[in-house]
Amino acid sequence: MPLLTEGGHVSSRRGSNMVAAGILVSRLAGFARDRAIQHWFGLSATASAFRAAMQIPNLLQNLLGEGVLSASFVPVYVRLLEAGDEREAGRLAGAIAGLLTALVAALALVGVVLARPLTTVIAAGFRDNTALFELTVTLLRIVFPGVGFLVLSAWCLGILNSHRRFFLSYVAPVFWNVAQIGALAVVGSSIVGGVGEASVADLDRLVRALAWGTVLGGLLQFGVQLPMVLRLQRGIRLSTDREAPGVATVLRSFGHVIAGRGGVQLGGYLDLFLASFLAATAVAAMRTAQTLYLLPIALFGMSIAAAELPELSRGDADPVATQRRLDAGLRRVAFYVMPSMVAFLALGDVIVGGLFRTGAFGRDDEVIVWILLAALSVGLLATTASRLLQSAMYAAGQARIPARLSMLRVAVAALLGAATMWAFEGFAIEGGAVVRAVDLSPTAAGNVDALRLGPLGLSIASAIGAWLEFALLRRACAVRLRLTVSLGGGDLRRLATAAVPSTLMALAARSLVAGLPRIPGALMALAAVGLTWLGFSASLGLAEARVLIDGVGRRIRR
Repeated sequence: MPLLTEGGHVSSRRGSNMVAAGILVSRLAGFARDRAIQHWFGLSATASAFRAAMQIPNLLQNLLGEGVLSASFVPVYVRLLEAGDEREAGRLAGAIAGLLTALVAALALVGVVLARPLTTVIAAGFRDNTALFELTVTLLRIVFPGVGFLVLSAWCLGILNSHRRFFLSYVAPVFWNVAQIGALAVVGSSIVGGVGEASVADLDRLVRALAWGTVLGGLLQFGVQLPMVLRLQRGIRLSTDREAPGVATVLRSFGHVIAGRGGVQLGGYLDLFLASFLAATAVAAMRTAQTLYLLPIALFGMSIAAAELPELSRGDADPVATQRRLDAGLRRVAFYVMPSMVAFLALGDVIVGGLFRTGAFGRDDEVIVWILLAALSVGLLATTASRLLQSAMYAAGQARIPARLSMLRVAVAALLGAATMWAFEGFAIEGGAVVRAVDLSPTAAGNVDALRLGPLGLSIASAIGAWLEFALLRRACAVRLRLTVSLGGGDLRRLATAAVPSTLMALAARSLVAGLPRIPGALMALAAVGLTWLGFSASLGLAEARVLIDGVGRRIRR
């Protein structure tokens, strides 16, 4: 099976663009799903129960679906294909699929039987609220079998990426999101009076339907990829043959890659675990902020790293070419991530309001999510750049180093977060402003759903951990791979210069869109910042800006 398409070569830039396009479509569907969830549940205790129950499925989806299985499997599989040994490549793929199937069957059984102790692990702080804890247990029992389909979807992703078929795997989660939206629409339509009149029983019934929607969505996400996989690799036969060529290598590196590439997700899980000890709204608020924060990581950090991994793994690049490839990747990452940081910091409430302000999700919800998002965004550039450095280490067979550094990041962030979150818990959001908890109105003070700021300590600690990991990965690349790592690929000064007028435009746009409906206002503000960024970065001679402008020009001329 040839790996090259027409023209003989597929650039990593095109590959990363296809990954980013697929991710963008699936994340837009995800925002539509989150908007539907916020409409019915807001940042309530019910929403926190669902978010907590989804932690293990989300963790596995993000760990495996966003590159962990690929980082251990793709280098070995690609080398077999490059050697022309399709039969052995098929044996490897079939063995990994068989082992994963056995694993997910065991996981599903464990999840259903041990839902109660797992809930204690996921959200130990819920034990003081019996109704919240029991609802989370019920939801976890429903959603856990769907984990298997998400894990097998990650296997499909590895096969498709190896054959440079990037788009399908990253757009497949649309089906997962659509199934959940459909469940909410069907059951929600039967609630008399709508969101304002929904009883506790109605909301419990609705959140259970949402949980079943995740299971159906996982099946659809796997099923839509499988036919293409079977066409590309006709030699696949399911087995559990650990003696097949390459299986031992994949299994050896798998744990290290999970620890390395999964640092962001593992850190997010620990943040939500710690948040479960705070106000009942903390888990839902933190998860909503993380959803936005992870978007540029997936679109830019993950897409570029995913497209570069197969190329770096082919073994035909000399050190000079590898250095050029790394510099170009870091420039692309920074070019797209820096305006994302500007938008999150200066327009966070406008973005959150445009996406989620509906039904039970109000102005105070909007403000607290913005505050958490702004703190997380301080570490955004470091996190996305680290994804590319990890790919370079994996391709060089150095999986243990990113694993150790990622675990150090998680540990430092967790310790800092646990130490600081209680200091911020003394503050809350009321009337769109930050107030001391003692100054809350009597109604809010007695409300378990008060929007306290304890999660802010976790967000700040997460950003600090991200920069620590980047600094250590940078040093490891220099020592082990003899690669010079320059944030922004050497263009950081010009990128920072372009960020200044973009920030000023963002602040001006806040006033310009203040009287507009939320969704059009958010789109106009983001467009103003994006055009300002593009214009100034092009005037400063940044290559990525010129590539983007030329690409748009070609499409317009067509």
